[in-house]
Amino acid sequence: MRGRQLRRSVICLLTVVAAIPIAACGSGKEAVERPTQTRGDGPRVDQETDRRAAEKAALDAYSGYLTASRTASRRSDPHAPELSRFLADPLLTRVRLSIRDAKEHGAMRTGTLKSEPTVTSVSLDSNPATVEIQDCLDATGYRLVYAKDQKVVPGSGGGKHLATATATRYPDGRWLINSSAAHQDQPC
Repeated sequence: MRGRQLRRSVICLLTVVAAIPIAACGSGKEAVERPTQTRGDGPRVDQETDRRAAEKAALDAYSGYLTASRTASRRSDPHAPELSRFLADPLLTRVRLSIRDAKEHGAMRTGTLKSEPTVTSVSLDSNPATVEIQDCLDATGYRLVYAKDQKVVPGSGGGKHLATATATRYPDGRWLINSSAAHQDQPC
């Protein structure tokens, strides 16, 4: 029994002695120049930076989506190249069909659409990464009009309502809006 205790003590002592040179490697200058950082600081800071970058990229994509769809609608151009810079399917196809339908009926969108988007959630761990956006869209000055005489299409009046969208990060690194819904029954 005494031999076992002695062996454990020797093993512990050797472990401690063996660890000291590893921990003591490097000159004092190197140790001073290294930033002091606890284990939890690095990943948390990186995650917060990644989160903020994702929020910004998603909001930029959302703003681009609204601008591109307004421009394409004003020109009645369902194949406007700027749409694919900010949108992905299934939303891209839905927007193109909407613009094409309006064009076939001799209508187009005019006016201004006011937007106040906010990020409601960020999921960087999902595959693909997503950012959920909520917006209060003010479409009171944004109208569907007949292209010939600029008269408002009956029943196309807009108001202020809630809208939601999802931005997804694609394999090429771009954030694109791939789903969006207008909740016209929910004023904001």
